[in-house]
Amino acid sequence: MTTDDDADFLPGDGPTSGISVTLTAGTLRAIRERVGKRGVSAYLERAAQRQIERDNLDELIADFDQVHGPADPEAVAAKRARLTGGSSDAGAAA
Repeated sequence: MTTDDDADFLPGDGPTSGISVTLTAGTLRAIRERVGKRGVSAYLERAAQRQIERDNLDELIADFDQVHGPADPEAVAAKRARLTGGSSDAGAAA
């Protein structure tokens, strides 16, 4: 017999589970100002899902760089300019 902790759920799937989370007062205030007292859990759930997506993307980029080498900064700037309609120098220093 498997428990919910043993199940293989993707982020955002499965039953909810309560945990204790410690946040700084300023962070909690900022969240409550955005979503109210009753929206904190949902806000943190969405934030955690976004962070997991970012971590997964970082891992994919690192794997790609290991196989193919780092991206050419000039090519990245040119593609960024095509996507944003800006000059190819935009973001080159980033």
